Amino acid sequence: MDDKVNDIRKLADTYMFQTYARIPLTLVRGEGCRLWDDQGKEYLDFVSGIAVCALGHSSPVVREALERQSQTLVHVSNLYYTKPQTELAKLLVENSFADRVFFCNSGAEANEAAIKLVRRFSKEKYGSGRHVIISMTGSFHGRTMAALSATGQEKIQKGYDPLVQTFKFVPFGDLSSLEKAIDDTVCAVMLEPIQGEGGIVCPSPDYLKGVKEICDARNLVLIFDEVQVGMGRTGKLFAYEHYGVTPHVMTLAKALGNGLPIGAMLSTEELSSAFGPGSHASTFGGTPLVTAVAKAVLKSLLEDGWIENCRQMGEYFREKLEDLNKKHSMIKGVRGLGLILGIELDRPGTPIMDACRKKGILINCIQENILRFVPPLIVGKKEIDLMVAALDETLSEMKGRLE
Repeated sequence: MDDKVNDIRKLADTYMFQTYARIPLTLVRGEGCRLWDDQGKEYLDFVSGIAVCALGHSSPVVREALERQSQTLVHVSNLYYTKPQTELAKLLVENSFADRVFFCNSGAEANEAAIKLVRRFSKEKYGSGRHVIISMTGSFHGRTMAALSATGQEKIQKGYDPLVQTFKFVPFGDLSSLEKAIDDTVCAVMLEPIQGEGGIVCPSPDYLKGVKEICDARNLVLIFDEVQVGMGRTGKLFAYEHYGVTPHVMTLAKALGNGLPIGAMLSTEELSSAFGPGSHASTFGGTPLVTAVAKAVLKSLLEDGWIENCRQMGEYFREKLEDLNKKHSMIKGVRGLGLILGIELDRPGTPIMDACRKKGILINCIQENILRFVPPLIVGKKEIDLMVAALDETLSEMKGRLE
């Protein structure tokens, strides 16, 4: 290995917090669905920054918006109005259930904003007794203290006691448990329409409708965390559209900026009234630079056919994965929607992930035995076929080693 490659990794390991179990790969360039490392090796990227780079790497849409806006205005305080931020908010409202948008820097911050909003709204409307938020086991809402307290995974919460109080957890997909958990202290229900980090877990067709009916009957706020599954990832702009249900609050991030840091919390007009001047803020939330890019990304998703491409390629990709399921006994099932897909294995998935990387294919393993595929929404059949062929070969090799 080149000494310079070693130097970069040694420097990173010397000077940076070791909060990531980093893969031994230094990436230096990207274009479309491909990445290149510092040795010139090419990779097909089926991780896309964990569902971030919807329009691919070095997207001309992003590059042109970034260059254009950087020449006029990069940052001012949110004490002032700016055109890109306002236009992005308008576009999000016009294409969703929502009436208002709050901008921040990440999914975790968007979820923090949602948690604060519903607690403040409930206190103002019903008094101080209603403050508990029901979340789901297996959920993931971020790494900040309130967001990880709302996350239904012990491994995410480990070591941070005492957590932010007043969160309850019920099994995802279980309406009976949800109903039993509700009492006079509950103000909201928070969930991902499809659980991403929890293992690509899709609900039954009527589950989200049932949750909304329960929330309406008990005057509870319904929060959808669409940080990973929103922005076209499922074959519709927002995942809730598949289920015929609208939330009262929704959080977005990841693909909204195609790699630039942005989060958004959307809500109905009634809910938004709880956030007046001074109630919440973000210094870098929705800067002119980032919102100009996010607006260009959203317009491209809506106008250039990428959401429909996601739907079509998602169906094609799933068929190919189902073929692998029939062929390889170590696959226990295929799951997901659009271009957030996964296969469950009967063994740890990291060795398979590593073997695919050596073949020039980047995939991701979550929950120890779930291989997750979240390629750019611009992916085509050629890239899918190459990835599936490499995965097929890898699974056959793994089987051969055990025989």
